[in-house]
This record gives sequence, C-alpha cells and structure tokens, in this order.
Amino acid sequence: MKIAFVGKGGSGKTTLASLFLRHLAAESPAPALLALDADINQHLAVALGADEDHVHPALGAHLPLIKEHLRGDNPRIRSTEEMLKTTPPGRGSRLVRVDEDNPVYDACVRTVDGVRLAVTGPFAESDLGVSCYHSKVGAVELLLNHMVDGPGEYCVVDMTAGADSFASGLFTRFDVTFLVCEPTVRSVGVYKQYRDYAADFGVRIAVVGNKISDAEDLEFLREHVGEDLLTCVGRSQHVRAAERGDVRPIGLLEPHNRAALAGMRTLVDAVEKDWPRYQRQAEEFHTRYARAWANAKAGRDLAEQIDPDYLPGPVPVG
Repeated sequence: MKIAFVGKGGSGKTTLASLFLRHLAAESPAPALLALDADINQHLAVALGADEDHVHPALGAHLPLIKEHLRGDNPRIRSTEEMLKTTPPGRGSRLVRVDEDNPVYDACVRTVDGVRLAVTGPFAESDLGVSCYHSKVGAVELLLNHMVDGPGEYCVVDMTAGADSFASGLFTRFDVTFLVCEPTVRSVGVYKQYRDYAADFGVRIAVVGNKISDAEDLEFLREHVGEDLLTCVGRSQHVRAAERGDVRPIGLLEPHNRAALAGMRTLVDAVEKDWPRYQRQAEEFHTRYARAWANAKAGRDLAEQIDPDYLPGPVPVG
C-alpha cells in the first residue's frame, strides 16, 4: 500500500506519520516498510527519533541516478534528460519494491529507529528565485510511479502542507490519503479544499482528527467532516515528550491513541489495489505535464513515452 499524510501546516501530519510508521515497525514480524519525506520542511527523520543535526542523503541530489535506474532499457525513453518526474513505466522499465536492494536505496535510504527513510532534501538557499520545491519532489513521484508494492508492504509519504500537493500528479499516487485535521475552522477549510480537488480523481481520503481535547472538539469535526472522519488522536503526553526531544518507545503511547493507529492500518489493509486506474492517472498527468512545457523543451511529443499496452502490478521484479 502507498499511503500519504497531508493536512494544514501545524496540524500534526508529520507527527502522525511518524507514529504510524513506528506503529508498523513495532509489529512482529515487521512488515516491509519505506518512509519518504516529501515535505518542504524536512522533519520526519527527527520525528522518528533522529538527532536535530542528523544529515540524510537527499533524493533530489540523486535524481540522475534515480532516472538511470528506473529507465532500464525502455526504448520509449531516449535519454535520462528526457525522463520527466511524471514519466510512467513501460516495457523495459526497471520497477522497484518497497524493500529490496537497488542503487537508489543504497544511495538514499537510511534507517531511523527501525524505519527505512528517504528524504527529498530541503529547499536550499541556492534554490531561491530559480527553482521550486516541486522539482525536488519529482524524485518521489518517479519512484512511486515505478513502485509495485504487494500485500504487507507499506510506503508512507509525508507530503507538503495544504493544497501544494496538487501542483503535480503526486496526489494520485496513493491507495489511502490520511488527511490530518485539527478541530479548527482553518484546518477544516484545508480538508474541504483537498476533498474538492481530489474528488474527480477517485482519491481515497480518510480524516484523522488530531489534538482532540474533549467531546466538543470531536463533535466539531463530526459536524464538518462527516463520514470522512475515520478516527481521532487525543492530546498526548507521549507526543509532547517527543517534541522536547524525548522520543519514547511506541508501546508507551496512550492506549486510545495506539488504537487509532491500529484502526488506520485496518483501513489500509482493506483497500484493494486498482492498478489500471493507477497507470491511467500516471499517463494522464504525464500527458498534461509534457504539453504544458516539456514538449517545447524536448522538441518532440514526450507523451510518446507512454506504453499503451503496459500495466504494472504486484509481480516479482529483478
């Protein structure tokens, strides 16, 4: 399963993503698990327990390696320079699993408190005025386009805040999108905006209420979110301790909050993969992206990269 965490800035989406990841990692046996930090504020490693001065290799800095590996010998992709962040796989492409040995993972994935993590890399001073953050997130989109995750495999992505996720087709790359929502007007507003944008693409949204203090908070979310409200996480001393740098074992999380994480996994495990839709949406956004600007740069129609007779799926890959 591919899982996204989204929400208003400050809603606690990174905290919830880290708790969910640590909840999965604590299972026995632990499932195949990969975390990707695609937020402009790169805090997932610290939320998982890394030191504040932790340095993680960036996916964005290894984009040529990622393209070369995923391109394989796909004859429709003439060069890595013509490979876009939206380029879908086709015959000859090299697919990846959640947990395997490959050059991309060797270069970019490191383990933090039992969780295998890759990060896009921060928005640097050298990027100011000449680049946008979504160019860095392209490495995540490419990986997800080429990832064939099977049963019991989880790829969890901490997305950038708010509606910025809609700047590319990345928001369609998930089986479940957990939208973290505080009991506030602003947070509910982001939920409604995300829900409305995603409605035309069949994006499965489940709202996780966060920072719930009392019955009034819960009733507020039920009133404004309705059936999309899956579960709620209450205010937590365990989380407060982590925010002070004291990351405690996930087994010490309050039982009602641990139950919320278990409910989230239950939802994820009940979802059926829809590989035809997944590939169809990849091709749609690739065509849009190519027509918007990439064709002019390449001097040809990069929609030709689409292999019309190809469908990925949970099959063993070399």
